[in-house]
Amino acid sequence: MSQAWPGPHGAPVTGHVPVLRLGEVLLVTLQGDLHDSTAQQLQDDLAETIVRSGATGVVIDVSGVEIVDSFLGRVLAEIAGQTGLLAARTVLVGMRPAVAITLVELGLTLPGVHTALSTEVAMELLSRQAPSSRFGGLGQERL
Repeated sequence: MSQAWPGPHGAPVTGHVPVLRLGEVLLVTLQGDLHDSTAQQLQDDLAETIVRSGATGVVIDVSGVEIVDSFLGRVLAEIAGQTGLLAARTVLVGMRPAVAITLVELGLTLPGVHTALSTEVAMELLSRQAPSSRFGGLGQERL
């Protein structure tokens, strides 16, 4: 996974968005701006990792994101939709009040994205939910 970091002349340089596996959960930490190619790579890599590892949850930490625009909101919603189709749940953590206000002002409801105040709470929420759809269950449980 890649992320753009400022280079010596202010131009973005491709870096890496680490995805850590903590048991059945993948942890992704976003820092700074998420560019088009980075977002697409992140979506592809997460989907592949979920399928390969059998992860049942994804925690996305956005505490390092200063500004959210409609693009980032759409990317987060797409990741949640994609992970849901792969029988995993997505929980967003670390949202700053200004980010939440901006999302509401933009009219972005982020369907399929659950939120928690901390990574610990997100992990607890995901561990309490049995992934019934992975075993032929119906519907999607609420966190």
